[in-house]
Amino acid sequence: MWRKSSRSESGNCVEAASWRKSTASMSNGQCAEVGHGAGVVGVRDSQAPGGGRLEVTPAAWRAFTARLKTPAA
Repeated sequence: MWRKSSRSESGNCVEAASWRKSTASMSNGQCAEVGHGAGVVGVRDSQAPGGGRLEVTPAAWRAFTARLKTPAA
């Protein structure tokens, strides 16, 4: 998800992420974005991309999304 910019020099690093907006996002701007990386999945608010983000393991993300897809009993 986050990678060092190829233009970074001696400690002045810039990290870049590849985020995608949820397909279930609302047209009113209430959107979540997800980014995947080696060993981590990040979730952030698209209206505040510089704000905090939630980071979980890929296994935890798969369990979370599987639970969302499971009908309530």
